[in-house]
Amino acid sequence: MAKQKSAAKSACIVVSLVLVFLLIALLVCYFLTASYYADHFFPGTVLNGTAVGKMTVEEAENKVAQEVADYIFSIETRDGEKYQIIGPDIDYAYAPGSEISDILKAQEKYHWLTKRKGKKEIHLEVSAVYDADKLDQAVAKLPCFQSENVTKPRDAYLQKTDSGYELVEAVEGNQLLLEKVQKLAREAVDAGEDRLVLTDKAYKKPKVASDDKELKQALDNINSYLHTTIKYDVGENGEVLDYETIGDWITVGEDYTVAFDESRVTNYVQYLASKYNTYGAVRNFKTSLGDTVQVGGGDYGWVIDKDRERKQLLSEITSGKTIEREPVFNQTALVKSETYDIGDTYVEIDYTNQHMYFYDNGVLKLESDVVTGNISSHNGSPDGFYKIVYKERDTTLTGEDYASEVAYFMVFAYNVGFHDASWRNEFGGDIYKESGSHGCINMPEDQAEKLFEIMPTGTPVVAYYREPVVLTAENAKISNAYSYVSGTE
Repeated sequence: MAKQKSAAKSACIVVSLVLVFLLIALLVCYFLTASYYADHFFPGTVLNGTAVGKMTVEEAENKVAQEVADYIFSIETRDGEKYQIIGPDIDYAYAPGSEISDILKAQEKYHWLTKRKGKKEIHLEVSAVYDADKLDQAVAKLPCFQSENVTKPRDAYLQKTDSGYELVEAVEGNQLLLEKVQKLAREAVDAGEDRLVLTDKAYKKPKVASDDKELKQALDNINSYLHTTIKYDVGENGEVLDYETIGDWITVGEDYTVAFDESRVTNYVQYLASKYNTYGAVRNFKTSLGDTVQVGGGDYGWVIDKDRERKQLLSEITSGKTIEREPVFNQTALVKSETYDIGDTYVEIDYTNQHMYFYDNGVLKLESDVVTGNISSHNGSPDGFYKIVYKERDTTLTGEDYASEVAYFMVFAYNVGFHDASWRNEFGGDIYKESGSHGCINMPEDQAEKLFEIMPTGTPVVAYYREPVVLTAENAKISNAYSYVSGTE
């Protein structure tokens, strides 16, 4: 019995010793493992996607360095094109610091029993170095910067068409701003990013967009101006100014202000004057004898006031309206014609035949022999187209060497007119060549009286010679006589 108790006691001691040894062994293993994880990462540890479980700091740094060496930087355009720049091209390399060592130091090694399982993702601020100049060069060599692949932006602008003006839309293009993209790439690589998506800010934009308010306002203004039509009541058929001509006058400034080329407006007014002014023009005139003579000079006819017409035109072409009017005249004639503007009521003086005729609405109401200016003493009467300026009763005509009382005086040129000549017994023939007047048209008193009564002020006067003459008198000069010759005595 005593022996059995002794054996049992011994067995208990052996078991206890075994348990103690086992516990000690476990503790040794625990601390040895903890000591191992003082220099190694726990299983399942991942740094920025790189598995470094059971690696030392040096091994982890080598693994991370290898991953960094495989760095690829992507640039994506707004059109969806993607380009890659690889790490070796820009000398991209890992710059080891204390980051990995600090992560290991922060690892709780005595918790290895609970930390040895599962994945442990850890974000690592990796320090890397690269050659910025090489990055800039690599960016510049990308296909999106090569001229054959670049569409430059184009400003919206206004274009003349057959029916007016239209807005030509701006072209956005795909021209990237190289320095802008290089800066964005450096910033992205500095931040450790592997992708850069380019936005509109990286592209060169048109200076003038299609929806530019000032451009659209200019277009509205122009098309409004092109609706302007001015119908001139001038000449036999009139003249129409519309968009086809006005469109050529329009100018658009750099700030899209719409104006008119005033030199072209001036040229147009000059065109009107050249076409419709009849003052001093040579006209074909059918005489009372049935033949046709050419008569020019004088002061009768249409005269457009070019300065006032230009100013009025400039004020009207912005109205967008249809305007019907005459040009601005500073002198008018009786008939709207650019070729024959005296109508059917006029006085005709045939100096060569020394005869005058008065027609009223095409009906001959009076004719008479006359004596006109003395050719031999350089006092020939002025020829040309004139009109009766005024009529006067009972006046005295005076000159350097004469004073003549007349009962009827009808003036048509400078100090020259029809009047009675009671001192003459004969009229017509060749009297004027040697014994003519000082320039006036001498008539028998009864004929002068009739003419005075039936001929209204403003009646056109056509006076002509059938043979060449030279007029040098002052009245011929001032009256713009057709046959006046300057400087001839």
